[in-house]
Amino acid sequence: MTQSDSAPVRHSRFAVAGASGLIGSALTRSLRADGHDVVRLVRREPAAADEVRWDPERGSVDAAGLFGCDAVLNFAAAGVGDHRWTDEYKRKIRDSRVLGTATLAEAVATLEQPPRVFVNGSAVGYYGDTGTRAVDESAPPGDGFLPQLCVEWEEAAAPAQEAGIRTVFARSGLVVSRAGGAWARLFPLYLAGLGGRLGDGRQYWSYIALHDEIAALRHIIDTEELSGPVNLTAPHPVTNREVTAAMGRVLHRPTLFTAPAPVLRLALGEMAGDVLGSTRAVPSRLLESGFTFAFPGIEESIRAARK
Repeated sequence: MTQSDSAPVRHSRFAVAGASGLIGSALTRSLRADGHDVVRLVRREPAAADEVRWDPERGSVDAAGLFGCDAVLNFAAAGVGDHRWTDEYKRKIRDSRVLGTATLAEAVATLEQPPRVFVNGSAVGYYGDTGTRAVDESAPPGDGFLPQLCVEWEEAAAPAQEAGIRTVFARSGLVVSRAGGAWARLFPLYLAGLGGRLGDGRQYWSYIALHDEIAALRHIIDTEELSGPVNLTAPHPVTNREVTAAMGRVLHRPTLFTAPAPVLRLALGEMAGDVLGSTRAVPSRLLESGFTFAFPGIEESIRAARK
């Protein structure tokens, strides 16, 4: 629901799970800045009028709090890079996504007045390691933990789809922001002069500026023709070498350090395969639907994040 000069603003109601995270908090601010009502799903006893209780592990949500919502958006998930991938933490990564999605999908499917759209978070990790091959939303899933996770994550939304609710899987790339996510860890390293390529640096990174991530989600909400998977990535993925060079230019720091692949594998374990892997995802469906990126290039995305 973006504001235009020629038409009055239609104030709407939204529900956001994961509203305290990088994407959820930025989207909540954006919607509220345009005068919309946003209710935040919380796992504790609600402490404010804009909070709704849910318990994804137990499959419960206060469905009354979702009444009248035009859109329900789910970004609740444990951080993939927050801990080493032990079996226990991999289970937490999976359950936080699959159980939460299933809980919300089942809840919106039973509403007497369902939302117009259910937007569920996903990731370009769906495609796995694509090497130098560019992939769009028509590509099949890759192999490994993250691709299989994304498949299960998206399949958990089946109740909403079967109820006829327009359901979108927002397959996000690496969000360029100092406020959270992988890039929030890169900025301090580069500012300290400790930045450099990872492995040989030839692996592709599919990135997106936080501004464009939020604008794309707003576009998805408003565009009735969009359903199913939608890649939220900048139009031209770049290699880790190019990211390293761009960070050095923007931050005016040397980028002499490197993290050799064997060292990363020793330090990160199984997760190193995804750090060193190459995912070259392109946003075909966003572009075809008329979306315009404000920060399509890596250097301008980093500059926007630095402000």
